[in-house]
Amino acid sequence: MTRLASSWFVLFFALFLLASGCANYRIGVANSLIPAGYSIQVGLFQNATPQPGLSESVNGSIRRELHRDGTFKLADADDCDVLLTGKITSYQRSPVSFRPKDTLSVRDFVVELSTHVKATEKSSGKLLVDRLVTSRTTVRLGDDLASAERQALPLLSSDLSKRIVALLAEGGW
Repeated sequence: MTRLASSWFVLFFALFLLASGCANYRIGVANSLIPAGYSIQVGLFQNATPQPGLSESVNGSIRRELHRDGTFKLADADDCDVLLTGKITSYQRSPVSFRPKDTLSVRDFVVELSTHVKATEKSSGKLLVDRLVTSRTTVRLGDDLASAERQALPLLSSDLSKRIVALLAEGGW
């Protein structure tokens, strides 16, 4: 009988450990500021850098990521709950590695894009998110710097949009 009681004790202890591991798990949206199902309008992201084409690429990427994520509905100006706007504040390019036989020629560089993001509740005007979000990517420099930057722009915009949508959906941990 003692062996049966110890088997039950081990079984209940194992179930207790499994159940306590799931105690902090949350179903649904983790961010309490913006409830799931809210509709978000993506306003124009202003480009305050000399680099052309950033605003269009960032706006398009954020719309695609909001649609892909599915936590929020993408809306137009008439029926939105939250207005998402931003200002692209910096675009920087930094060398990472140089060519082996020519230490003055850059082979790889990191492109960094910083954007100040604001999410405002449309009905009350309450500021829900006000944060600087930065994304970066590494680019291999070929023969032409301009074409390498054009290839990096979609990657940079996609990374930035994933960070912004995660910030909206999950909160700023």
